[in-house]
Amino acid sequence: MNATAMNRWALALLLAASAGGASAQLKIAYIDPLSGLMAATGEHGLRELQYNAERINARGGIQGQKIEIVPMDNKLSPQESLVLLNKAVDEGIRYVMQGNGSSVAAALIDGVNKNNERNPDKSVVFLNYAAVDPDFTGSKCSFWHFRFDANSDMKLQAIMTSMVNEKKIKKVYMINQDYQFGHQVSKTAKELLKQKRPDVELVGDELHPLAKVKDFAPYVTKIQASGADTVITGNWGSDLALLIKAANDGGLKANFYTFYAGVVGATNAIGPAGVGRVKVVSFWGPNGKDVPAKTTKYIADFKKKFGATEDPYTVDMPTILEMLEKAADQAKSTDPVKVAKALEGLKVDGYFGSVEMRKEDHQLIQPLFIGTFAKVDGKTVKFPGDGSTEFGFRVDHKIDGPATALSTACQMNRPGS
Repeated sequence: MNATAMNRWALALLLAASAGGASAQLKIAYIDPLSGLMAATGEHGLRELQYNAERINARGGIQGQKIEIVPMDNKLSPQESLVLLNKAVDEGIRYVMQGNGSSVAAALIDGVNKNNERNPDKSVVFLNYAAVDPDFTGSKCSFWHFRFDANSDMKLQAIMTSMVNEKKIKKVYMINQDYQFGHQVSKTAKELLKQKRPDVELVGDELHPLAKVKDFAPYVTKIQASGADTVITGNWGSDLALLIKAANDGGLKANFYTFYAGVVGATNAIGPAGVGRVKVVSFWGPNGKDVPAKTTKYIADFKKKFGATEDPYTVDMPTILEMLEKAADQAKSTDPVKVAKALEGLKVDGYFGSVEMRKEDHQLIQPLFIGTFAKVDGKTVKFPGDGSTEFGFRVDHKIDGPATALSTACQMNRPGS
């Protein structure tokens, strides 16, 4: 081979190596409902996740690898989710994300555990952004699972803190979705009512099919007949929007304590009738005091891209990717095992205060807010709720991260232990 040919050959190798480096990708499978009644919730999460992947990619990605989000429609089915998990593993994906439906999350935790035990060279990390069954960071905790939302017990503790001094509350009705998460909300809420408000009468404890009910009028009639002045619900997605619409249509005057009244579709469904009556517990508190400048910029930039009536309320999406980025930097690797170990105990400045991924159980500890539905006034309510320009949530209480933490029953098995 002459010198010219050798130079060409060397240049070709160099270009090939460069191209290989440029095309390297860190893939994250997003396994959530993208069709059916809950599609709007899944699609919003996907948009916010993709938006934040673009932000990190613009500054070079994670360990030089660009993030690629791979959407997978699970139709809210645990069985379909396991099929998609296996598909993701076969495609070389080592990070999966899901949030809608604790029944789905339970199946994925089990599937990831089994895969990682059988195929340690194809280990997968599960990044849970919204499935809040407390058992996932309790008795069913897993080294491979990390939860970035507060669990339902933490949220109910915050709700009860708000309810303790509301002496007008005399009769409570609970309505929840008939699956894992709804059962946990019902169970814990009843226990906390007995502890913190033994004077309150529980006049209803209703469970309804998940994502099946299209008309909640019969349920509202039962709530009215019970004489309830307060409703506690963990409903989300279309089940919450339709419940509140039916309550408004039926003239129900009870107050609502919710987990998800600030998310897609709910604010418009609540409307003027909900002012002062609908409350929410959330890690999303844009109308709180001392909101960091980076957060107001994040909100403004997101709205500029997606429109004034869409909120980045799934604010754990940037937190997840930024913590993943920091963990990979500390590990100097995107290897799932090394990154998972680096995530344990990791602290970062979140969007509403300091957050920490608790090592003991992989539960993110972060501030929570209790808000009340109110008209935008430019003072206590500067940012409207999702889908609205007139209404949002006034912050009544902020509970700092350490105060939200609860004890855990987790006995975690770690690789190599």
